[in-house]
Amino acid sequence: MAAMLLTTAAMAQTTSRWGITAGVNNNELHFKQHDIVPVERAWGPQLGVTGEMNFSGIGFGVEGSALYTLKQGKVNYGAREMWAAVGAGNETVAMHYLDVPLHLKFKYNRLGGFETTLMPMLYVGPQFSFLVGANHRNLNSYPPVNVYLDMGAGVELMERWQLRVGYNFSVGQTLHTKLLDDNVAKNRTWYMNLTWFLK
Repeated sequence: MAAMLLTTAAMAQTTSRWGITAGVNNNELHFKQHDIVPVERAWGPQLGVTGEMNFSGIGFGVEGSALYTLKQGKVNYGAREMWAAVGAGNETVAMHYLDVPLHLKFKYNRLGGFETTLMPMLYVGPQFSFLVGANHRNLNSYPPVNVYLDMGAGVELMERWQLRVGYNFSVGQTLHTKLLDDNVAKNRTWYMNLTWFLK
């Protein structure tokens, strides 16, 4: 009963809101055998919705998002004879995801009133990524779900906008080459996005 009362009291001191998020990411396909093929980072878009719940007065809160994210990587398969023999060259590997990041967030809100103009924040948490499409399936196989560690920092502007820069990396593999059984890759991604909250 005491736990229920404390939970009810905490919930009574929370505020929640929803917003629209848009941004870009810069992804690297990091291969286990990193020197087997030349790779380059590539850009992709991000778009979706974000919700947050803040605990009044202490600066902590939680947030979750549902984001369409295109993560890409440039892989020069043609630099190796086994891939060149099947017609592969310098390919852009594209992976379409529904990303669901879940964050613990801290906002530094003790700035003597200035926090209503600009308030710094930090966040960290897991991200679950569900693959909804990918190309070059004749060269690669892709697991349907990936787990990432996601972290970053940003600022809240005018109590309505949140600008953030973050980094996430996959815990498991995101790509498996079919012509080389033990060559797997993981996504390592920098991103920047902007959220406009509806209230």
